[in-house]
Amino acid sequence: MTEGTLVYDDECGFCKWWVNYFAQRSDIETVGFSDLSNEQRDRLPEDYEECAHFLTGDTVYSCGAAIEEAFAVADVPPGSRDIVSFLRQFEDYEDLREEAYEAIAERRGTLGQFLSKEEVEG
Repeated sequence: MTEGTLVYDDECGFCKWWVNYFAQRSDIETVGFSDLSNEQRDRLPEDYEECAHFLTGDTVYSCGAAIEEAFAVADVPPGSRDIVSFLRQFEDYEDLREEAYEAIAERRGTLGQFLSKEEVEG
């Protein structure tokens, strides 16, 4: 049984590398923007192609929160759920998480020169 669905930019080699990383370590389902079902697309924000998303039950996590949730569900590193719960206690954590996500996303072309995948395996 899947623990959630990670939605990603399937035209981005860096994004595919990370999605593959999570898929190999968990029961997370993965789906690229080009393969979204109508039901999945309806759950996403209008500007969904601006960042990654993680879908669980009735919750949609977007951008940094999506990657944070993927780490927690995949338990990478071990104890990630506890780490995330601890960090969420701090007022400035959410801003820091989103700034980090944005900084990495803005550099994914460069980072993709080092970490990149053609296809997602999993």
